[in-house]
Amino acid sequence: MSQPLSSAATAVSLREAFRYWLKLGFISFGGPAGQLGMMHQELVEKRRWISEQRFLHALNYCMLLPGPEAQQLATYIGWLLHGAKGALIAGLLFILPSFFILSLLAWLYLAHGDVPLLQGLLYGVKPAVTAIVLFAAWRIGKKTLHTAVLKLLALAALIAIAVFKMPFPYIVIAAALIGLVLMRWWPAQLKVAPASHGSAKAGATADAAVVNDNTALPKWQLFSWRKFIFGIALGIAIWAASLGVLVMLYGWHSPQVQLGWFFTKAALLTFGGAYAVLPYVYQGAVEQYGWLTALQMIDALALGESTPGPLIMVVAFVGFIAGWTEQLFGPNMLPLAGMLAAAIVTFFTFLPSFLFILVGAPLVESSRKQAAFTAPLTAITAAVVGVIANLALFFGYHVLWPQGLSGNFDWFALLLGIAAGVALFRYNQGIMRVLTVAALLGMVTTAF
Repeated sequence: MSQPLSSAATAVSLREAFRYWLKLGFISFGGPAGQLGMMHQELVEKRRWISEQRFLHALNYCMLLPGPEAQQLATYIGWLLHGAKGALIAGLLFILPSFFILSLLAWLYLAHGDVPLLQGLLYGVKPAVTAIVLFAAWRIGKKTLHTAVLKLLALAALIAIAVFKMPFPYIVIAAALIGLVLMRWWPAQLKVAPASHGSAKAGATADAAVVNDNTALPKWQLFSWRKFIFGIALGIAIWAASLGVLVMLYGWHSPQVQLGWFFTKAALLTFGGAYAVLPYVYQGAVEQYGWLTALQMIDALALGESTPGPLIMVVAFVGFIAGWTEQLFGPNMLPLAGMLAAAIVTFFTFLPSFLFILVGAPLVESSRKQAAFTAPLTAITAAVVGVIANLALFFGYHVLWPQGLSGNFDWFALLLGIAAGVALFRYNQGIMRVLTVAALLGMVTTAF
């Protein structure tokens, strides 16, 4: 028997939801896996705001999108509960605490980066981050590379980006085309093992949840082509107007506009999570535009791993450094330049994520009873494994040879990286625990 519409729409007050999403924004450590686990435990098992089936259905959609899946899932659940207003509240509160924390850290890093305590912290964290990136490649590969062809695709992507310096977008396009060919001629090679959700409680009662399989759809969840087309048009208009204002104020070739344009492209290429897009950000921000150095990019990831929020929020740190480096308002207003650049980067990075949910979720909800989604994304995810492995190699090189191959080899960084790897791979330690111990060891080492 269907649950009454009024119950689904009003059982959770907007104020109660606001408090939860705000709290989550400050405690969402541990990367996507940790954030998804927190939401599952709190929203499915404890509060019963959403059933297991509806949670997984929303998660499957978010996993196929470019962008941070945990932030998009929060946005999706906020939308299920309270429509567009709920989606904006959930999505924004998931990222705003991280934005302000990383902006503050970026200012401290640039203004007081020579403080020995901070130097020691980063010295210890960087080898651990290298191990974490390698662990991410292994973890995604374990879930994805179930056939010989997918393994070869990951290896080919690694060679393409590491040896031939192929831009990341080309790798994504090539992988998608290969996926289409495989789907047509060798579909068995695209086999994906069913996802395991160890945190789920088998005995959960779906019908007890506010949003469950029997909940009647409120009006905002009903799909229509008119709303779909209007939503896409509105999203594109917001993006074009925002970029247009920057062009009118600063000119097309200004750092402000180039930051908006570059991170729009980055936002649409983040299949596989933040680790997958970081090589693309590195290619653009370090090699193409020179907004920051390779070592600053590693430091950005190190601090991004240590703060709450989606890991892709590391782009706010990158943006702050870019604004500071480019001296957007002259040498006397560097913090303001950094904040503006960080805000531009964050806006253009996350705008597509909100659009994907607000426009696409009604279509997804209308097809909950159907098998969905295609093979090209499986091939892209396989290629992403190779790309992430290359990122680990890149970080490892700069951590072990900080002055290049002609400089000294850092044996302590190697030992610290190996210890972090053993803690992750062998003993399944949490990322925050590994980073904390590594930071403490780094500070102790540099103090003596």
